[in-house]
Amino acid sequence: MVVRVLNLRKSFGKREVLRGINLEVTEGEVFGIVGPNGAGKTTLLRIVAGLLKPSAGEVEVLGFRVPKDVDKIRRFVSYLPEEANLYGRLTGFENMKLFAMTYFGSKNIDEIVRLGVSIAGISEQDLKRKAETYSKGMSRRVAVASTLMVKPRLAILDEPTVGLDVVSARYVREIIKQFAKEFGTTIIFSSHNMFEVSKLCDRVALIHSGRIVAVGSIEQILADAGAGDLEEAFVKLAGGENA
Repeated sequence: MVVRVLNLRKSFGKREVLRGINLEVTEGEVFGIVGPNGAGKTTLLRIVAGLLKPSAGEVEVLGFRVPKDVDKIRRFVSYLPEEANLYGRLTGFENMKLFAMTYFGSKNIDEIVRLGVSIAGISEQDLKRKAETYSKGMSRRVAVASTLMVKPRLAILDEPTVGLDVVSARYVREIIKQFAKEFGTTIIFSSHNMFEVSKLCDRVALIHSGRIVAVGSIEQILADAGAGDLEEAFVKLAGGENA
């Protein structure tokens, strides 16, 4: 088991954001956390990544406990926040090298970056340009590639395609899909895009108002909800509220 979450709760002051989350993610699967803005997706991912402490409950990642073993967890987990910004005055290459060095110091940096270039699918000429000249789509491709190129045991991607045009979003989805297939990395990503998760995920968790309302394969969730698509299933399972 890569991730095990038991009765997880998280509050900020008097506001309870996560309300008794139970979840398991197995080795090698692409797992989607799906729900509207404000549902608790980012908070859940940040806790799993060891960046936030839970208020209550148990969280294990690769057999290590959060928050007790966060230093060990971070050796094996890479995390892409929703607002992942490159350093504008550095080139694409330099951004990749900097990210790689945070994981490996000076070891095998060139080899790691070569993999990143391959994953991103961006020309070396473009990667020699400063990141401040990049489109949002190109910046996100570099950021996603940097997160994956270190070959983590678990990659956590928070809304990796948010704000991208159709072509860029599709390319990022293909990056994730191909990487998972080739390297067998466990990937957890969040999205409010029902179409996106239906194309990418082995299993999904539907989250609404800090609670998980369904977990399983797309087919299983649709069958259980008596729905024709994931959006319809979400609306039914969330009690008829807008997704």
